[in-house]
Amino acid sequence: MPPYDLGDPELDSRIRALADDIRGAGTEQPDSDLIAEMIVTALKLHRDRAGRGDLKLINSALKELRYAFLVFAQYRDIPKVTVFGSARTPPAHPNYRMAAEFASRMADREGWMVVTGAGPGIMEAANRGAGGDSSFGVNIRLPFEAEANPYVDDARLINFKYFFTRKLMFVKESDAFALFPGGFGTQDETFELLTLTQTGKATLHPIVLLEAPGSDYWDGWLDFVRGTLIEKGMIAPDDLALFTHTTDIDVAVREITGFFANYHSQRYVGDHLVLRLRTPPDDVLVERLNDEFSDLLASGRIDRIGATDPEVADDDHVALPRLRLHFDRRSLGRLRKMIDTLNATVAESGALGADYP
Repeated sequence: MPPYDLGDPELDSRIRALADDIRGAGTEQPDSDLIAEMIVTALKLHRDRAGRGDLKLINSALKELRYAFLVFAQYRDIPKVTVFGSARTPPAHPNYRMAAEFASRMADREGWMVVTGAGPGIMEAANRGAGGDSSFGVNIRLPFEAEANPYVDDARLINFKYFFTRKLMFVKESDAFALFPGGFGTQDETFELLTLTQTGKATLHPIVLLEAPGSDYWDGWLDFVRGTLIEKGMIAPDDLALFTHTTDIDVAVREITGFFANYHSQRYVGDHLVLRLRTPPDDVLVERLNDEFSDLLASGRIDRIGATDPEVADDDHVALPRLRLHFDRRSLGRLRKMIDTLNATVAESGALGADYP
């Protein structure tokens, strides 16, 4: 791959030196190559005579993302569930009360943190239930709704100008998602989340469509998904495995925590998908996976392996057992079912993992 630079040896040398020196060591620093490329991109925009409006957009987005990374980095080792739902749900509504109870359960009993859009309604309920010390607010500045709800601590409140940077942080920083009834915004978040998951642009996570009994909100949505999207061949029936619908908080909590009973994380190494697990699969389980899930392979078999060289180089959970497969990168619903099988096998044995990602 050709170098990404300005094509001016003197300027490119100065940029590399600046990227190294900014941290004060005066020698080449880890990731300074990426910092140098970001500086090059900014200077190329200037050289290209990009319009001021375009420069403002990029400048604001980059600043928002930098600050969001800084805030979340302090809590990187604590699992997080994002709660989506209507800003118009009043405190007396059953869904408001359910969102508050769900968030309280996840924070107080399971040790998770809760992320919301920081607004009123369902978002307020979830922040309220989790408590200020266990809440994040990822706020969007709107003309009619600019202030965050009072249950988000300023230390974990992030304000965004753009929806796209805000939604990126929801997906990037969350280990699970709970979606309550809502309007256009909730539907947008639901379909974007499912699109990213279905296409493999986001790693698999537990996704729960949650509502109070009698709400009849997600039932209608599911009628459309089954009766139109599946019936007309626009999605596959196995795509329904990417999410769970329930009116029971206990079921929602088990769905989220159970996803990590054995599954830990995933990473592509070359053409192969590597699944990191908490408990090593025995020969019987490996053969069962090959028998039941050979259809999601582009070639070869599902194999038990140790940490790969790139994972060792990055110190990327090298102690965990692994499975490697040449995944076809299309059958995400089937892959979710395979992960469910891995989790169920461990749950049946009682050897549940103690830690979340």
